[in-house]
Amino acid sequence: MRKTHTLSKPLHGALFDMDGTLVDNSAVHVRAFARFCEGYGVTDWQEKLNRAFGMGSDDIMRMILPEEVIQTRGLQALADEKEAIYREIYAPEIRPIEGLRALLDRLRADGVRCAVGSSGCRENIDFVLEKCGIADCFDAIVSGDSVRYCKPHPEIYLTAANKLGLSMEECVVFEDAEAGIEAASRAEAGRIVVISTTLTPDYIRDRTEADRIINDFTEIGSLEELE
Repeated sequence: MRKTHTLSKPLHGALFDMDGTLVDNSAVHVRAFARFCEGYGVTDWQEKLNRAFGMGSDDIMRMILPEEVIQTRGLQALADEKEAIYREIYAPEIRPIEGLRALLDRLRADGVRCAVGSSGCRENIDFVLEKCGIADCFDAIVSGDSVRYCKPHPEIYLTAANKLGLSMEECVVFEDAEAGIEAASRAEAGRIVVISTTLTPDYIRDRTEADRIINDFTEIGSLEELE
């Protein structure tokens, strides 16, 4: 039976994934991987990447690159190279998902503390928050390079809630990817809201433990809808 989540305590925290949640950037990452993989002569990367959205950089690199490339260049250097390509491509066109800033302002006005919990590197998180003008909206940031385990392990969300001084049952998690939804569920989030930027609504409804599905943040009319 499909698991559902209900806040057993008042809503005090909102934990946001970044890629596909704060910004609709999945296609940009694909473009960056296309250029990156071309440089290494890798052609069978796209299907593997589709299964890896939401995971940490090391796990993604191990999925798409030959072991000899990883041994020669090293995981960190490869990740830095790919993310530099991503930021170069995305900088001129980046914008937050519609309704995000208004939701963040409402959460802050109501005393709900906010955090970013992303498998992405800290440099990418800072890049997105700065370019979108929303860095001031978050009380804590947890990146993939600051934890031992990335999603679908629950560590990122458990750490984010802890940084806010909250329990997970007081928090709503906003996600887009299967690995992140699993991480939020394993962390025992109070509620899981999934934005359909990466997965189709039917897939989210049938195959994940989402409590609510939205197309963008304008669909959240009031904070009471999150409880």
